[in-house]
Amino acid sequence: MRSHKLVLFFAISCLLLQEKCTDASVRLLCKESERKALLEFKHNLQAMDSSGHDALSSWKSEECCLWDGVNCNSLTGHVEMLDFMYRSWFVAGTISPSLLKLHHLTSLNFFGNDFNGSLIPEFFGYLKNLKLLDLSNANFRGPIPSQLRNLSMLETLRLGGNSIDMTFRHIFKKMFSIGKLEWLSHLSRLKQVDLSFTNLSNANDWSQVISHLPFLEELVMTDCDLPSISSSSPSSSNTSTSLTHLDLSANNLPSSAIYPWLFNVSRNLLHLDLSSNQLKGPIPKAFRNMNAIGKLYLSDNLLTLAENQLRGDSVLNEIVKLPYITALDLGYNLLNGSISKSIGQVSNLQVLRLVGNSFDGDVISEAHFSNFTYLRELDLSYTYSTLKFNSGWIPPFKLIQIRLCSCKLGPRFPDWIRTQTDVEILDISASGISDSLPYGFWDSFLGLTYINMSFNQINGTFPNNSIHISHLNLSSNNFSGLLPHFSLDSMNMRTINLSKNKFTGPISPICSITGEGFLAWLDLSNNLFSGVVPDCFGSFPSLTALNLGDNSFSGSLPSSLGSLTSLQMLSLRGNKFSGELPSSLLNCTKFKFLDLSDNELSGEIPMWIGQRLSSLVFLSLQRNQFRGRIPRQLCGLKYLQILDLSVNKISDTIPPCLNNFTSMAEKVSLDRRIEHHLSDVVSFQWFAQVQVRYVDEALLTWKGTKQSYPQLGLLLAIDLSCNKLTGEVPEGLSSLQELVALNLSRNFLTGKFIQNIGHLRQLEVLDLSRNKFSGNIPTSLSELTFLSTLDLSYNELSGKIPTSTQLQSFDPSSFSHNRGLCGPPVSPNCSMVDPPPGKPAVGGEEDCDEFMKWFYTGMGLGFAMGFWGFCSVVFFKRSWRHSYFRYLDDAKDWVYVSVVLLKTRLVSRIRALSTRSD
Repeated sequence: MRSHKLVLFFAISCLLLQEKCTDASVRLLCKESERKALLEFKHNLQAMDSSGHDALSSWKSEECCLWDGVNCNSLTGHVEMLDFMYRSWFVAGTISPSLLKLHHLTSLNFFGNDFNGSLIPEFFGYLKNLKLLDLSNANFRGPIPSQLRNLSMLETLRLGGNSIDMTFRHIFKKMFSIGKLEWLSHLSRLKQVDLSFTNLSNANDWSQVISHLPFLEELVMTDCDLPSISSSSPSSSNTSTSLTHLDLSANNLPSSAIYPWLFNVSRNLLHLDLSSNQLKGPIPKAFRNMNAIGKLYLSDNLLTLAENQLRGDSVLNEIVKLPYITALDLGYNLLNGSISKSIGQVSNLQVLRLVGNSFDGDVISEAHFSNFTYLRELDLSYTYSTLKFNSGWIPPFKLIQIRLCSCKLGPRFPDWIRTQTDVEILDISASGISDSLPYGFWDSFLGLTYINMSFNQINGTFPNNSIHISHLNLSSNNFSGLLPHFSLDSMNMRTINLSKNKFTGPISPICSITGEGFLAWLDLSNNLFSGVVPDCFGSFPSLTALNLGDNSFSGSLPSSLGSLTSLQMLSLRGNKFSGELPSSLLNCTKFKFLDLSDNELSGEIPMWIGQRLSSLVFLSLQRNQFRGRIPRQLCGLKYLQILDLSVNKISDTIPPCLNNFTSMAEKVSLDRRIEHHLSDVVSFQWFAQVQVRYVDEALLTWKGTKQSYPQLGLLLAIDLSCNKLTGEVPEGLSSLQELVALNLSRNFLTGKFIQNIGHLRQLEVLDLSRNKFSGNIPTSLSELTFLSTLDLSYNELSGKIPTSTQLQSFDPSSFSHNRGLCGPPVSPNCSMVDPPPGKPAVGGEEDCDEFMKWFYTGMGLGFAMGFWGFCSVVFFKRSWRHSYFRYLDDAKDWVYVSVVLLKTRLVSRIRALSTRSD
């Protein structure tokens, strides 16, 4: 009885002093030797949170088991886990061997951190109690140490990149170079292996090693350059039957290499990803024997349907009969014909992706989807199918992702889409819809994070309330009205593209975007916006592309544009901006594309463009009011591919250093496109990613016509036409051997023709018209075999035109108005031509845009129209005619009287003067 009382007393005491008892017990957990080892480990690390503060500030207390990232055994107090994965902070630096003092460590996870390309420490191989080692996406590099074979207790090994996020594969690709995989066979307890983005090109034994890991359940080897499996490889009769998850995507494996091995290990597979390989021909019938398969990804191969289409025994029909299939991805293959209605029998299907196949003209009806109760993702993009559903049809499913780009949905807006109120990703771009946006559309889809309705003829307006969305693309439609307010209280807006619509009014609502630090690009071009652009761009630090071109904006450029330090593309062309360029733009050092053409900007071209914007690829200041000289600093733009300063008031000489334009002078790798890419997870429930792309299009006057060029790398051009440039063309210009177009027309340039013009082998367009060039045309001009547009008219050239098939094929007008120029195509030969002496060549400022010619023509036409118009009125209207002649009579009398009086006064004055002199 007494003992029971003592127990009761002790229990009550602990309850009363629970906090102290707990603290006392916790304090006993941390081992001092392990605490010192952890502090030594921390000494070589730099750990920061999102605010830049020390993320390991908790590593100071006496109790190491409560430190962030540290887990101890609750009974023994030994440190068993170091976990730095999915934290709100990251660590960098080097890893100290002090970890060897943690003898009970079973889990070491450095996923998603940055160890600056350092080698994997060899001592990891002596942490013999490890069951989990995750070094993926942690920026380790180099060979994998052979000592890892000593980790006999290891169950999970992850060394590669993140196999889920393929967008950034170029960052993690080939992090490690691995020879043979024999060392892996010593880790017989392995259950999960991820070697994604490692170099396994020499691992000819990979299939044999993997086949003999008896407990292996998950294998991910994405983009590992895996060698083909040799037909002479030993039989895998004792292959593991535990493998349920297999990912061999992006290895370019041919069918003959992978199928025999695959079907030997596939009996229990639940997840199979063979996308982005070289699988060819019909889908093997052996796939239908994978009775347990739930997710099958075969996209981006060369698969076809069965050859015998007449019997309708397509293996696709067999695959969809797999009892547990929930995800089927056959995108980007060579499938064609029609989609069988039997696909609707797969009642468990949640994901169906047939994107990028050719079902052109195939009509898909509700019969295809009759049993898709659980369908959540549908991707038929670029199949060019026609979706034709009965009016009023209500699908049995609730889709989260709808991707139907380039399918035929119109002309009416599909009623069935309005029933999918759970949708988060909606892509119905280029789908032939010519209709109004349904009433209440924006209120019906409150969960939308990504929407692309571009390249349709949809009309409508935005609601008065704010729009919540992450990616919005309504370009190339007929939307109108005012710009809405975008609210980002619950999610991060990333991209807005409203170009090529009919929106009106000011764009001041962009200043009220909240959370705008995550806005990546904004395109409001080709609309009817007007007014002054608000000076609030300081709120968009992440903006990389801004396009406000082809509107009616006026006023000066906002100085806050200079705060967009991440900006790579800026297009303000086709507006009415005036004033000088704000000097704050010199802070935008990442500029690649700058288009300020067709405005009313003035002042001198700033030197800082060449000094600070050194990454520029495209620069157009065309059709403005810039004056002064071309600054020599522009020659520092070595990546420049297009320079357009035409139709300004620029004077003085052409800088002699243009040969510093490396992209035009040397054969280098060029930016074929200036593109912006974004990968964003917009649905965490389904881990749905969207790839968003934006291409900067250059608008150029090419061969006399304004054209849009998204492929910048195909065109290298200099256009300095219609200015007031003087002097000779610098010899260095002939060093630009990759130049495709050169236009120096309508200036006051003098001197000899460019003597080494033949060095510009790639030249297709050459316009030197309306200048004062003199002398002979150099024979090297005939060596320009790509030349398709030539204009040398209105100069002072003389002599014989060089002979070549190319030059003689041009119209004579290309050489007209030159003094003494002869030979075909101007004349049959030079002996028949007598050059008119003393006739000056026509050129210079008076010919720019032929202004004076049209001025005098207009004067003549105006006088004729006015004179005959007045005569006609006088002739046909009697009252006017009488009044006019009365006026003439009165005027005649007034003139007569005035002359007589003036004569009388003059005679009297002369007589008075003569009398006075006498």
